Amino acid sequence: MVKKDKVGSALMKYNKAILNNPHDYRAYNNRGNLYLQMGNYKRAISDYNKAIEENPEFALVYINRGYAYQEMGFYELSIADYSKAIELNPLNSMAFNNRGFTFLLMGKYEEAEIDIKKALEISPDNIYALNSMAEFHAIQDNKDEACRWLRIAIDKGFNNWNYIKTSKTYDNIRNHPCFKEIVSKR
Repeated sequence: MVKKDKVGSALMKYNKAILNNPHDYRAYNNRGNLYLQMGNYKRAISDYNKAIEENPEFALVYINRGYAYQEMGFYELSIADYSKAIELNPLNSMAFNNRGFTFLLMGKYEEAEIDIKKALEISPDNIYALNSMAEFHAIQDNKDEACRWLRIAIDKGFNNWNYIKTSKTYDNIRNHPCFKEIVSKR
């Protein structure tokens, strides 16, 4: 993630890299990440497509494009990209976590739980997967278990407080004493 005041200079850097080497798939991926950060999902996807065209074996770009699709609500495309990333690198816990989270958004809870657990099996300290497990339990209205997982995620370093305070995934537990206690400390 590039600081907001540095996005312009980073964008110029990647534009120059692409101009100098139009086959630089990493530069397309990185510029796509900047567009993603800016909320320009269509341009991000365009750059991810170009990166894939240049190197279809680059697993990370499928995760990035999958996230862009997820943010746009194109869940099936998102699932397909995360699945491709898993095919290319079956030990990437973020691909499993992100696919699990997308399943969660789709209401496919069994698939979500399987993928999030797999992410944690691969990487037990993956703070995003720990948070996803908290969200899984929150959506299931299992308040105490959701709070337990959220505390673990926070203890391991998850600190996106704006997300915790505003994500609809936590709506079921928002008024529960344990959740109120967690967010009151921040």
